[in-house]
Amino acid sequence: HFAEFPEGTYNPQSLKPEQAKVSAYYNLDNGTGKIRGVYLQGNPDVAPIFRAWLEPFKDLGAGTLSLSNTGGTDHLAFDAVGIPGFQFIQDPMAYFARTHHSNMDNVDHLVEGDLKQAATIIASFVMHTAMRDKMLPRKEVKMAEEEAEGSR
Repeated sequence: HFAEFPEGTYNPQSLKPEQAKVSAYYNLDNGTGKIRGVYLQGNPDVAPIFRAWLEPFKDLGAGTLSLSNTGGTDHLAFDAVGIPGFQFIQDPMAYFARTHHSNMDNVDHLVEGDLKQAATIIASFVMHTAMRDKMLPRKEVKMAEEEAEGSR
């Protein structure tokens, strides 16, 4: 929806106008488990912003910022087209060992307190993002033409 991709590449050929209208995408996709922080996806410019936003939640155990990338979730599609996409760091709660993509991935394995904590933090991040005077800092997008030139 936000870019055109040449066949066989992960780098966009062109960005659509809608891309410039989205400030961020936040993802919580690893089952139940408290939020402990945010993967910054290699975007150091958001660190001071997110640090301030997490400050009120330190007493709930959320304060970690990791410059690292994490994969396997929906935020990657946004990150690939230059929209800041972030996955929250969560307690694993046997997600990959037991519930991930199985018949055990159901409401019986949810932890109400964890969900309340996560919903509060995500709502705060979305509100702060919407209320900012400017967009969140973006990483540079590697376009398909640059990829082709670099392989010559």
